Amino acid sequence: MKRLLLILALIIGVVSTGYAQNAKKLEKAQSKMYKVKMKEYKKEGWKLDSQSKTLEVALLEHYDKLAEKDKDGNQLYYEIVGNVNDCKSTNVCRRVANNNALVDYAERASGYVKGRVTSETSFAGTEDDTKELDSYYSAFERIVGAEIKKGVMRESYSIIRYNPSTGKNEYKMFFLVSEDKAALARIRAHEQAMQESKLSQERGKQISTFVNEPFNPEQ
Repeated sequence: MKRLLLILALIIGVVSTGYAQNAKKLEKAQSKMYKVKMKEYKKEGWKLDSQSKTLEVALLEHYDKLAEKDKDGNQLYYEIVGNVNDCKSTNVCRRVANNNALVDYAERASGYVKGRVTSETSFAGTEDDTKELDSYYSAFERIVGAEIKKGVMRESYSIIRYNPSTGKNEYKMFFLVSEDKAALARIRAHEQAMQESKLSQERGKQISTFVNEPFNPEQ
C-alpha cells in the first residue's frame, strides 16, 4: 500500500511539474508576443480605439485570455481578426471589420471540415457525391457565420490609424472566440446544413466528428 501511494505521489509530482513548466513557457511566450505587438503598433502608428483603457492594458488582458486553459489543458479562447482598409468613419470601420471577422471564421471552419473530409473519409468521388458535399459545405459556411454572431465572438480590443495617402482609416478588430460556445455553434450549423443539403445520415454522422473537434481559427 505504501509503495502504491509513493508511486502515485511521484506521478502527481511529475504531472504537476509538467503543468508548471508548460505554464511558465506559455507565460513567457505571451509576454514576448505582448512586447512584439507593442513595438509593432507604436512603430506603425496604430492607436487603441477606446478611451476606457490604454493599449498596454488592452494587450495584457488579451494575451491573458489567450493563455487560459481548461482542466484538460485545452485552450479556452482563440483570436480572430477583422481587417478593413479605406474606411472613413469609425462606425463604418467597426461594422465592416466585424463582418470580415465573421466571414473569416466561417471560411476557416468550413475549410477545416472540408479538409478533414477529403483526407480522412472514403466518400465516393462521383459527380452526385461532389454536388451533395459542395452543397453541404456552402450551407455550413453560411450558417456557422450566422451562428457565431450569437455571443461566440467577443471584441477584445480594436486599433485604428490614419492613412494620409488615401485620406481614410485602417482598422483592426481583435476578437476572442470562446471554443465552448463556438463548438455548439458549429454543431447547430452542421445539423441545419445537413437538412438543407439533404446530406445522408451516414455522411453526416462521420462529418459531425470533425465538426465537434476543437478548432483553432488561428491556424
